[in-house]
Amino acid sequence: MAKTYSIFGAGAAGLYTAWRLLNSMTNSESGKAKQLQSGDTLELFDWGQYTFNKDNQGTREAGARVCTWHYKDDPNKSYLEVGGMRYSYWDGNNDGKSGGHRLVTTVIEKLGLKPLSVPFNESTNPLFYLRAKNMYLNDITSSNPAPYNADHYAASDSPDTGFNTVENLAVTANSGPTTRAEWCNFYQNGVIRVDLPDTSIFKKGDRLSDIGYWNLMFDQLGSEGYSYTNDGNGYTSNVINWNSAVAFDANNEFTPGTEYRTLKTGYSTMFNALFDAIWVLAKERGVNFNYQPNTRLHSILATDDGKVRFTTATRSEPNKKNGTFITDAAWMAMPRASVELVAQATRYEDHEGTDVLNDSQVQLYLESAVLQPSYKVGMFFKEPWWANNYSGDNAAIYPAQINGYEVTQDVINNLQQQGFPQGYLNAIEDPKNNILEEPFAAATDLIKAVEHAIQARLTVPQEEQLLAAAERNTIGPSVTDMPIRQVVYFGNNALDQSGEKVYGLLAAYDDEQFTTFWRELELGPNQARTIPTLQDTQTLDGPRTVPDIMVKMLRKQLAAVHFGPASDYTFVPEPLEARYMDWSLPPFNAGYHAFAAHYDVCDVQQKIRKPSQLIPGADANIFIVGEAYSNDQAWVEGAYCTAESVLNDFFGVEPLIDNTHYPFICPCGK
Repeated sequence: MAKTYSIFGAGAAGLYTAWRLLNSMTNSESGKAKQLQSGDTLELFDWGQYTFNKDNQGTREAGARVCTWHYKDDPNKSYLEVGGMRYSYWDGNNDGKSGGHRLVTTVIEKLGLKPLSVPFNESTNPLFYLRAKNMYLNDITSSNPAPYNADHYAASDSPDTGFNTVENLAVTANSGPTTRAEWCNFYQNGVIRVDLPDTSIFKKGDRLSDIGYWNLMFDQLGSEGYSYTNDGNGYTSNVINWNSAVAFDANNEFTPGTEYRTLKTGYSTMFNALFDAIWVLAKERGVNFNYQPNTRLHSILATDDGKVRFTTATRSEPNKKNGTFITDAAWMAMPRASVELVAQATRYEDHEGTDVLNDSQVQLYLESAVLQPSYKVGMFFKEPWWANNYSGDNAAIYPAQINGYEVTQDVINNLQQQGFPQGYLNAIEDPKNNILEEPFAAATDLIKAVEHAIQARLTVPQEEQLLAAAERNTIGPSVTDMPIRQVVYFGNNALDQSGEKVYGLLAAYDDEQFTTFWRELELGPNQARTIPTLQDTQTLDGPRTVPDIMVKMLRKQLAAVHFGPASDYTFVPEPLEARYMDWSLPPFNAGYHAFAAHYDVCDVQQKIRKPSQLIPGADANIFIVGEAYSNDQAWVEGAYCTAESVLNDFFGVEPLIDNTHYPFICPCGK
């Protein structure tokens, strides 16, 4: 009998699940019975409608909480990321200590997108504007501290020092977890390992998973030390009262040594490619692929015969069910808020079957994911007035120190076309010389490294060729305690460099409480709200035009960061175009998630992906996948890993990569 599999959500987790259901291998007989065969049906529902290809146009670029926005909506022009924007590159080393997002890196390669992968450069000397003081990281010293009265002279060092101070309670450079599996064990068993004075709220032996991170930071750093770390790291979401054990690991993502990358055509490109691959694979295997945009999951129940019954609603009437259907297995590829919305439909009515989502234990585990609102505002300009190599009339007094050099494969190809000596290029590409895809802050450093590799002096024309090809003036970011929080410089990244030069920057990258600052500026004075928040699905429609009043506020704050506290907003030119995305709006209600304290997050990851496991005697083919309950929250990797683990453990699918040293989700009790 033909099978039907139904996926709800066409973001990272939903697309990945569909792709793997069609391209996976299995060696078990039970797994083969669950594989999609010719004549079976694969359904993909989505509340929104993304632009996947020329035959499937939509209201915005693909990717759910990833959303690439091009100037004038032209894919050949410069772009900004107003959602998720990067991944941590994996070098292919399969030992347990190698970092990076292994599934995202692998998917990009398997989809043929590796030539589009480029470094997401970060400044080695970022600009800060904290408590009305402009300063660079390298300028913060004991004689020139940050304006915080932090304990133990903490303001004389980087604001990230606060993370290290707290982490040293249990983890040091010479002790503690170093592999993904060891960190999973730490989530369950990690404790404070040092003696603390009686003045501390906490003591040696206290389990970190039961301590709120804000509580711990405040206790150890004091009010001023906490404020410095909070203000200076740029992400308020990193220092909220979440699970301390998980926070120790997650905040390691932002330490030096992590190599971030993105796609030069925009991060949304990965999801376009996934969608196209799904169409091709379904046709090759004779599977009926049924894509239904503008359709949301309204309710879902497990039937007594092992099937799943669900109702849907249309985007135009999202709260009114318009049909009832049966499927063999259902994937809810959606974040916590969307799952809870589905649960509400059956919470107070009598029905047949098992209401998995409204079981008390399932509800408890759903609450383990803390919703973290996020807000991004993008702007395009005629000139990169913020850059440290810009010499125009309105050059910033405090420019972003983002000018640097990095030799990528594109740079190698460019130099090859210019007749650069092939022997020199071979030496530059040789891994032992540590030049390729290594950032250099100064031109002299790059030239010195190249000359050491080739054992010769470059001529003046060769130096000019090399520096011109390898020069980079992105990404930053700059950080401030003002509501814009982070400024990220995308520059002129258009595919077509022969056209009009347009320079983009993320003028505000906010999370947590700062999102409400901008929401009140979406409407000017003498304007009343006309749409209830529950019905405002801007995240599905795409980035909205920034009103004049918000533009002026953004320019005012950007001017303070780059020209000093006494500067006028007019120091920052009027943008060519500006748009915003408010990820706190439905259906996502958050830009990303974090695990709450007082949860065994390993057990949550294992059980919530098939929530009927939490109900005695129940066994329903209803699955929850996505970053919200993953080991990589806030990243596409988390969405891919939860989806992969469901297919491996419940459908007999062979893992996409060797996961011996890379558990996709945390094992329990190990």
